[in-house]
Amino acid sequence: MLNSFSSPISSLLDQRAAGHSLPAGLYTREDVFKADLDVFFHHHWIYVGLECEVPEPGDVMAIDIGATSIILLRDDDQQIRVVRNVCRHRGARLLEAGPSIVSKLVCPYHQWTYELSGELAHAPHMGQDFDKSCRSLKPVQFRSIGGMIYVCLSDEAPADIDRLAEVMEPRLQPYDLRNTRIAHQVDVIEEGNWKLAMENNRECYHCSANHPELCVSFIDLDFGFDPDSLTAEDRAIAEEHFAMYAERTRQWEEEGFPSQTVEQTRDCATNFRTQRLIIAGAGESQTEDATAASSKLLGSMTRKDLGDVHLWGHNAWNHFMGDHAVTVMVIPLSADRTLVRTKWLVHKDAVEGVDYDLHKLTHVWIETTNQDSDLVRISHKGVSDPAYEPGPYSPFSEKALDDFATWYVDRMRAHGY
Repeated sequence: MLNSFSSPISSLLDQRAAGHSLPAGLYTREDVFKADLDVFFHHHWIYVGLECEVPEPGDVMAIDIGATSIILLRDDDQQIRVVRNVCRHRGARLLEAGPSIVSKLVCPYHQWTYELSGELAHAPHMGQDFDKSCRSLKPVQFRSIGGMIYVCLSDEAPADIDRLAEVMEPRLQPYDLRNTRIAHQVDVIEEGNWKLAMENNRECYHCSANHPELCVSFIDLDFGFDPDSLTAEDRAIAEEHFAMYAERTRQWEEEGFPSQTVEQTRDCATNFRTQRLIIAGAGESQTEDATAASSKLLGSMTRKDLGDVHLWGHNAWNHFMGDHAVTVMVIPLSADRTLVRTKWLVHKDAVEGVDYDLHKLTHVWIETTNQDSDLVRISHKGVSDPAYEPGPYSPFSEKALDDFATWYVDRMRAHGY
């Protein structure tokens, strides 16, 4: 095997064996980290936030992605816009990362002032012949899919996001995410590579041993198993479960709630998977007892028995339930540090302490994220060890990881690596 510390990135990609995890250097090397940012966070569509985070004109949200910073905002005409967070004078940042409320975007350095449309309104001491019309803030390509904001920082955005929109718009419509609000947000810095964070979320092989809170509402059979390892009794239980799943999915579909598994995870640019999952136990929500956390349901929902619409992307995972939603965004900070930002959404009129209890709403995913953070930490330590060599994925529980690693290598090669 080539030395991963000296070989070009292309050699590391060549070393990846089907059905196995990635070579160490693809997780640990600084040049790979920089390439990942360029390929996957600048030339692919990434999830960055929600329309409901900027509900009124003048509401803005600055988001940092590597050296890049963007501003998500709502303008005076109630339209969503996304612009570069770079003054067109000498490049100063207009806003620090996070939410703000402004009437105009004013550069703190020399007070160049921009309308919420991005147009330059005022540039002091630039002379009468200065043409403001060519100095507007640079726009960013974005798509709002059911109220979720996806951006592409490249001028040439992958066209296959249309498939994501086609699939998810009808699935998200009953939840009316545009009329939700953020009840809580938690940022966790995981001590590991962003791909390890995504791989960890792509499988539940580890769930029963590590996520007691989540397993109250998750059904372990849904995440793969070796049928030869089951007793005849357990095999009969599994067959009964999947027959029930097929029937429940058929009923949901007939009632107008799209539920079938849709995957676009190989031979594509925009990577996603969605499915309506049955919730275990009480069957209502991802809480400590699997009952709804909020009595005020989302959007037009009138039922609590419609499961969990889950949606993966290459930098996000999301869960949409009748009473609330959980969205998670992943942004690499360095080769060994990753921002995992979790948001809990409730109906915009839901009142804490009246309609929902914040602890019940957030406890399962706070615990799960902390547990996952530790797993990512020990995984990164392991792939950094000289003894590490890529190991085989379970064909039953880790197929999604093989898909992700295959997609990753293919997309790196498509961009010249």
